[in-house]
Amino acid sequence: MESKRKVTVQDIANRAGVSVSTVSRVINENAPVAEETRRAVLSAITALNYKPNLFAKGLVNGQSMTIGVLTQLISSPIFDSILRGIMDCLDGTDYLPIFADGSWTTNKERQAIEAFLHRNIDGLIVIGGTLEEEYLVETAQNLPMIIVSRSVPGLENQCIALNNIEAAAVATRHLIELGHRRIAHIMGLPSHRDALDRKEGFLRALAEAQLPFDQDLMIEGDFTEASGVLAVEMLMTRGRNFSAIFAGNDQMAYGARLAFHRRGIRVPQDISIIGFDDQAASSYMIPPLTTIQFPPVDIGVAAARGLLNIIQGKPAQLPEFPPKLIIRESVARR
Repeated sequence: MESKRKVTVQDIANRAGVSVSTVSRVINENAPVAEETRRAVLSAITALNYKPNLFAKGLVNGQSMTIGVLTQLISSPIFDSILRGIMDCLDGTDYLPIFADGSWTTNKERQAIEAFLHRNIDGLIVIGGTLEEEYLVETAQNLPMIIVSRSVPGLENQCIALNNIEAAAVATRHLIELGHRRIAHIMGLPSHRDALDRKEGFLRALAEAQLPFDQDLMIEGDFTEASGVLAVEMLMTRGRNFSAIFAGNDQMAYGARLAFHRRGIRVPQDISIIGFDDQAASSYMIPPLTTIQFPPVDIGVAAARGLLNIIQGKPAQLPEFPPKLIIRESVARR
């Protein structure tokens, strides 16, 4: 079967009865064209179902029409939801996102950004990570940038900073208000800023309520379900009494729930569990998980929209995202 020939700018010019340069001016919108001529060219484009080469168009404007997105652990449900928000916002624009996974490793994050720069991206979204603040500030001097889940001095207007300390305090206060006094905490890796901030918020809420902190009720996890299972086993081995767990993310809460189920311990009748992130599966855990929500899709949309604003020479105008307590069925009054 004969392959269908690709429509060219010359075909458009022939049909509209104009020069190739005139067609180029209409497509790239980089020079004035008489209205009647412009309509003729657009009519020819529609009739021939012509698809402009966005990369070539970008070269004319000095742009690549690509947005670099540096994420962490791209398989994580939360990061995946943020990326979905970015894609939703860019859908319908001429910009194409390109993703790289930094894996919370400074060297990998640097390599990813250098690769983005070699591809002449028009803007960069950095989600979390461990890159030095000085490096981010230097990069932002030459490239439009939005940073998610971090606050970088000098770039405050380009950051969507999530207050993990206050969010963790909100979760812990909820348990305290329901009568829990012996609360365990499963934290993420101490190398992660989010884990440290959530631990700080947990300790702050205990101090506010004048409740003592028991180091034996603090277990380090790694944000995975398996570490939640292991954390409960370690807590039970230590033999310390507790009536509730604040897990540093929902995935560790899922693991903790499984560990209690295997031991015949009921949630929330015997032990209450509260998570963090409000992942999609949390509504379907048995029982449905009480958790803290920062809306990841909305955050992704805001990051992409803010970056487009900067590219267009406007202020980013980034919204704030206060933490929201999502009350379901995994916490009971003590």
